[in-house]
Amino acid sequence: MEEKSRENPQGPQHELASTVSDDDHSISQASDRTPTVQGKDAEDRVVVSDSQPEDDLPVVVPRLKRRGLLAQLTLLEEVENPKTYPRNKKWFITFIVAVAGSVAPFGSAIFLPALTQVSGDLGATSTITNLTISLYMLAMAVFPIFWSSFSERLGRRTVYLASFCLFVIFNVLCAVSTSIGMLIILRLLSGGASSSVQAVGAGTIADIWDTRERGHAMSIFYLGPLAGPLIAPIIGGALAQRWHWRATMWFFSAYGGCILVLIIFGLPETLLSTKPLLPEQREQEEPIGRRLSRVSSRQVIGAAARWLKLLKVVFIDPLKIILYLRYVPVLLTVYYAAITFGLLYVLNISIEHSFVKDPYNFDTLIVGLLYIPNSLGYFISSIFGGKWIDNIMIREAKKANRYDENGKLIYRPEDRMRENAVVGALLYPAGLIWYGWTVEKGVFWIAPMIANFFFGVGSMLIFAVVTTMLTEMLPRRSSEGVALNNFVRNIFSCVGSFVTVPVINGIGNGWLFTIAGFAAFASSLVIVAMRHFGGGWRDKMDSLMQ
Repeated sequence: MEEKSRENPQGPQHELASTVSDDDHSISQASDRTPTVQGKDAEDRVVVSDSQPEDDLPVVVPRLKRRGLLAQLTLLEEVENPKTYPRNKKWFITFIVAVAGSVAPFGSAIFLPALTQVSGDLGATSTITNLTISLYMLAMAVFPIFWSSFSERLGRRTVYLASFCLFVIFNVLCAVSTSIGMLIILRLLSGGASSSVQAVGAGTIADIWDTRERGHAMSIFYLGPLAGPLIAPIIGGALAQRWHWRATMWFFSAYGGCILVLIIFGLPETLLSTKPLLPEQREQEEPIGRRLSRVSSRQVIGAAARWLKLLKVVFIDPLKIILYLRYVPVLLTVYYAAITFGLLYVLNISIEHSFVKDPYNFDTLIVGLLYIPNSLGYFISSIFGGKWIDNIMIREAKKANRYDENGKLIYRPEDRMRENAVVGALLYPAGLIWYGWTVEKGVFWIAPMIANFFFGVGSMLIFAVVTTMLTEMLPRRSSEGVALNNFVRNIFSCVGSFVTVPVINGIGNGWLFTIAGFAAFASSLVIVAMRHFGGGWRDKMDSLMQ
């Protein structure tokens, strides 16, 4: 449906349903006190409540009817509409998901200071040892696609529990690895298991928070994934220096086990409705004689068909999210996040590779501490950037005089790419170039660390904008949009972490990060394009997706 009323205060108001069925997404009337976000059609408009109406109280699901694996053990009750949770419970759920989200990046960062020890202990070159990082990141790219699809059919909670059980098992096996090949394979599986939160976590945030507050909530959620890179290298460096690299994997296993317990008892199901793995098959009644004579062949053919369809649903259908890249606004936002994330891992590998050599010669613990500045930048940007983005959304809607028929503001996803994105686009490429040449020339260590801080601030502004925009451009497919983002950006990080050492050995840190910085500057044209053409592109995308 064409949205001709976007700029017109008298245009129709469409509101998102509080309940969504499998194939028929019904629309329920929301409160008159709710501004909207423009989406695909009447079904896709996201509703934002200024405040929770007094009569819109949470309806508790009886304990025996709760959904998800081991759901009866959850101390926090499940409700019929997760957006009606009180704010304190919404923040509690956000906290759990944020802590769970810290695991995947924690797993890559905790291993960085110990890479040299792994090479010596298992008799591998540094390039081969770096595969324990790059393939871990590749798994984080691919597996969220499937976790996201499973979460829409099995529920968020079941996916969290299943993935974290596997995660603990794989990390215990990593700790007892006897060869570099065994370690690489198990690290890949560990990364895949831990990556469920990378896609499903953002979906959980979208389940419980309205759009007007979602930018702030998403930034707080990202504090978890960013806390991993902040503390993991310190812990990894200390453990590796005191007990060798295997201690990092034992610690990681215990950490995952603690989060698993937290999920079991603290995280209810938040998805409004789930889809069955396979639709029910209705068989026509036949005469008893004919049924008996054909029962064997029919059973075999029917069972084979159902198994083939199940395999398609599990392994083929999730890959369809890649087709979202044919839409220009999705392609551009995902690309910009991917180039930024890939350069983050180029920087991470460079720190470990460069500061153990002349002229720095730092030990494993000190190398771990060098990851603090950019992580501090992430924290500061995450804490203040989310509110900033939400305020920009409100300001732009008022400035454009976009109101619905009830006088409530109409928000657009592309409103999030304003001066906040420009600041990020300038800061993080400049930080890369600054870091590269100060390390290349052997400048006192504090100079490249200041550069890393500004890289952290700038890159986090980009990550927060892109993730929130994707959940709003694909409102009914928020987990799929974030999974697609993770898929592309972790492929970039996989390639970046694998090629960094050979490139540094070839041209040095200075030229590597100069090239990276200018590539990042050039990529910032995405911001200009989205600001000028984003609305039209999104309208075209919405019409094609109907």
